[in-house]
Amino acid sequence: MAAAALEEKLVCCICLELFRVPVTLPCGHNFCKRCISDHWHKQKQEPSGTAATYTCPECRRGFERCPELEKNVILDSVVELARDSEARGSGTGRCAVAPGELCRQHGRPLELYCEDERRCICCICTVRDCQRHRRVLFEEERAKKQVASLCWPVGGSTLVLMALPAQDCSELEAGIQSKFTHLRTALEDLQRQTMARIEQEKVAALERVDKNWNLCKDRLDVLSQHRERAQSLLACSDHRTFLQVPCTLLMAAESCSTHSHWECILTLAQGCDGAMGKTWFWGSLISAPSMPLLSPDHRNLTFDPDTANKYLELSKGARKAKHGASAVPGQEQGPRFQPWQVLCTQSFGPGRHYWEVKISSHSVILGVTYRGLPREQQRHRFNIGLDGGSWGLQVLEDCYLAWHKGQAEKIQEQLYKNLGVSLDYGKGLLSFYGLGERTKLIHSFHSVFTEPLYPVFWLCEGRVVTLCQRD
Repeated sequence: MAAAALEEKLVCCICLELFRVPVTLPCGHNFCKRCISDHWHKQKQEPSGTAATYTCPECRRGFERCPELEKNVILDSVVELARDSEARGSGTGRCAVAPGELCRQHGRPLELYCEDERRCICCICTVRDCQRHRRVLFEEERAKKQVASLCWPVGGSTLVLMALPAQDCSELEAGIQSKFTHLRTALEDLQRQTMARIEQEKVAALERVDKNWNLCKDRLDVLSQHRERAQSLLACSDHRTFLQVPCTLLMAAESCSTHSHWECILTLAQGCDGAMGKTWFWGSLISAPSMPLLSPDHRNLTFDPDTANKYLELSKGARKAKHGASAVPGQEQGPRFQPWQVLCTQSFGPGRHYWEVKISSHSVILGVTYRGLPREQQRHRFNIGLDGGSWGLQVLEDCYLAWHKGQAEKIQEQLYKNLGVSLDYGKGLLSFYGLGERTKLIHSFHSVFTEPLYPVFWLCEGRVVTLCQRD
């Protein structure tokens, strides 16, 4: 086992082979000269980032210039000794071992059992193939299999077969009948509970449908009233009354939801039979600001410095975040995100909320999350939208990806650098808008929110995100 531990230290973390011409970086880590050169060559060709930097694959320390790679003579000598030892072991030293006790792939003695691959492995398999697998000694695995082979699970209980020879056949038959009777009773109880739960959910769903139906009827009544008022307005011959009343109609319609408001305006427009009425309604829509409905719900946000990744530099007022090339002093410790992410200080609960952000370019993710979003790095470079407690919109160069529960939905739309986020907590509606000459709905999430939601952002290298403020 000591030899296996030593050989693990002599393996390059890039190619997972014994070092070939080992070189040492200024940070102290060692790599094969060819491996680290190829790594920097690929890193230099990546499109992201403005300046070419050289980083260590292990500690991620960056170097402005390519370090001079000189051979580590001592480490190279140790690697050669390890190769000579392996060669001698594959010769005379292994002749005394039976063929069934040698690894078929590497020819080394079998020393451990891999639970993930369910096979015996040697020390080289431990380093190269099964480094992250669960490995146990032969004795432990045999003891578990012996116990499993002597037991038979039945309905949550276990029949021990070791005692079978001492039991009478009639007693054994009665025991099996009792176990199956118990299992049948448990299944019947589970069936009754499941059907009762389905019935409860059915009643609750019907109640929600009835509530929504009544709400829709109330909104239709309101729309009908506005339509009647608009028609009476068109019949009025007084120009002063005609120019003043429509503003009052639009202000009263703002009490409806976002979709109901637009439906109200469209209904009013459809009810305008005169040319003057149509011109006034559609002219008001064209000259309206980009987000006339969501402006009253605007929220001013600030970034939370305690959650910012060490590479994210925040402005003095915590309203701008920039992904720099080096770590920010003082941001290496604390419960920060390992991915390039940062939370906002504000959280939102029941009600309607709206905020706007400005991004410098693509390769940015904006979204919302519960407070418990994991801080550690996962299989992606980000973790927004990878679980059931976060929702995110990834901005790419020519499209968008809507992330939730690890699933991504592609939205083909142009790149907007000004984006708006609308949150209707009670209705479970989260919407992302592109802000330009005309407001464009990019994507909407429909869910049931159970905790306060925090705005969260992910920035690629060189990107800047600014939180738009309003008085």
